[in-house]
Amino acid sequence: MILFFKIIAKGLVRFLRNKNERRFIYLVILYGNSKRYKEKNININSMRLLVPDALSFIWQFKEIFADENYKFKTDSVKPVIFDCGANIGVSCLYFSKNYPGSKIIAFEADPAIVKILRTNLETNNVNNVEVIDKAVWINDEDISLSIEGADGATVYSNINSIKVKSVRLKNLLENEQKIDLLKMDIEGAEQDVIIDCGNSLKCVRNIFIEYHSINGVEQKLSEILNVLEENKFRYFIKPVNDREKPFLNRSNKNNPMMDLQLNIFGYKET
Repeated sequence: MILFFKIIAKGLVRFLRNKNERRFIYLVILYGNSKRYKEKNININSMRLLVPDALSFIWQFKEIFADENYKFKTDSVKPVIFDCGANIGVSCLYFSKNYPGSKIIAFEADPAIVKILRTNLETNNVNNVEVIDKAVWINDEDISLSIEGADGATVYSNINSIKVKSVRLKNLLENEQKIDLLKMDIEGAEQDVIIDCGNSLKCVRNIFIEYHSINGVEQKLSEILNVLEENKFRYFIKPVNDREKPFLNRSNKNNPMMDLQLNIFGYKET
């Protein structure tokens, strides 16, 4: 019984102390049953946002503003942030607010989402973000991208596929002396990109990787972790979605295309 009350109390304390947790609940109540993939204008946290899909935005807000998954420490007056998979700009707005002197490079490949990203940055007077409308990849050639309409565009599907330009991340990393945060949420492409980067991560101080294990695609989690270890990162891993009875249930009910999704946080201690 004591444990029960501790669990309940922990959730209540978080709700009372964290204003963005309360705002997340507000968003759930207001937009949780909204029709998928229908544009909305949402005002929250002094931000005015054009949102292509309310449900995906709700969870972005929780992860970025309530949970603060991307918060990091830096002694740089002008930290450099690479935002790979910037989507509609929620992460860019968080970075700009919390690291006002930062230089943010935002990569987004979906042409429709790029337009919304630029609109949201302009509407909220964010001027320290350079938008690169290309897919982060292992070369500078065109690549096929499956468009989902919100935050699920991936190179590992042929459904609603279009050709987009790509950029080799490895080359861009090697042009920077120091990157304070490399954030990567690129829907499965992180496997190839991180492995391709190899020792080019030496300039990176903090790295966030959302790892997506796509059904039918070889899992390369061990290779990703090996790259992090070779580059002297300590890492911490959190599951994004749970699976009951994993031996029997071999897909993610929220995204049947995947069987595993993890948040990987890497940081250098010296």
